[in-house]
Amino acid sequence: MEHNLDAHCQMILDEYLDNLDTYQKIQEIVIDKLNECIRQSNITINAVEARIKTEKSLRGKLMLKGYKYNSIADITDIVGARVITFYTDEVDKVAAIIDKVFDIDWQNSIDKRTVLELDQFGYMSLHYICRIPQSLYDDPAMPKVNQYRFEIQMRTALQHVWATMYHDTGYKSGIEIPREHLRNMNRIAGMLELADEQFSRIRKEITDYRRKIQSLVADGDFDSIPLNGDTFRSFLDLNPYQKLIDKIANINQAEVYEDNIFRFLDIFLKMGFKTLGDLVRMNRECKDGAYQLALHQLAGTDLDIVALSIAIQNLCVIHIVKNYGGEKELKHFYDCVHGPSDYNQQRAARTFKQIQEINLK
Repeated sequence: MEHNLDAHCQMILDEYLDNLDTYQKIQEIVIDKLNECIRQSNITINAVEARIKTEKSLRGKLMLKGYKYNSIADITDIVGARVITFYTDEVDKVAAIIDKVFDIDWQNSIDKRTVLELDQFGYMSLHYICRIPQSLYDDPAMPKVNQYRFEIQMRTALQHVWATMYHDTGYKSGIEIPREHLRNMNRIAGMLELADEQFSRIRKEITDYRRKIQSLVADGDFDSIPLNGDTFRSFLDLNPYQKLIDKIANINQAEVYEDNIFRFLDIFLKMGFKTLGDLVRMNRECKDGAYQLALHQLAGTDLDIVALSIAIQNLCVIHIVKNYGGEKELKHFYDCVHGPSDYNQQRAARTFKQIQEINLK
């Protein structure tokens, strides 16, 4: 059952209703600018949200503490936005972006991540109270767009999970949470805080590892670099097969089609390669044979386009024949490349014959 507001609070509510178009414009500007700036910063965000406080919600707030406000301009969360990040360090990055875009009311902003004691766990979020500067939006017909304040909350996805749970089970219920349940919720808050820290730490360690690998690849220290997805991707950035495929393409003055060669990673691993150094050695030892095989394959044809993968495929074929044997091993290789089929037996027999004819074995 709704209770009537006193005259002062009713005046504030009427102000709110009279200025809904202003709040809608503020919400529109805030959400658009947040999305634009975050997109330009290349930060991957879980969510960017905004809402206007409903009349029912504002009425309830005024019933509880309307005496604190002189006018609607004193209520700073009529428009509320929220940026939910994946990692704790990204909260501060988003905060720096917001500081550049909007005018911050520092006196009324609060970093709730710093207010908890060392032995406490709970709500952790960074709240900025902001205004839209005239440099961002200026319309004499709507001057209050630059006068009314709004709130932006910034927190991680795990912090948001806890805040939502606490709001729904505690604050929203309107009853005091029993001590034993409050203790359990605080335990969950501690677990989520630890998980946040661990995710950020792991991401930093992975980033450091990738930078180290990129540095080793750039320095050419291939024998010390294990072969895996990250290292192979960095290796491909060096275009290690470009000279061979250009030479093959020149046989018929063909165009090079850059197909997906990352798929060869699994094949290399199945072939027993352990480091990038193994790939470098195969390239060095088999490139002449791979070219001669391509020359035999393309001679007499008018093929005017060749796939980049033919260079890698021919390198593998020469490597297999030199080190392991003949048709059986080639059949297995073609099954890996093209998928198992009876035709691969014919392909293997034809390739092995070509290699014998050019005396590469």
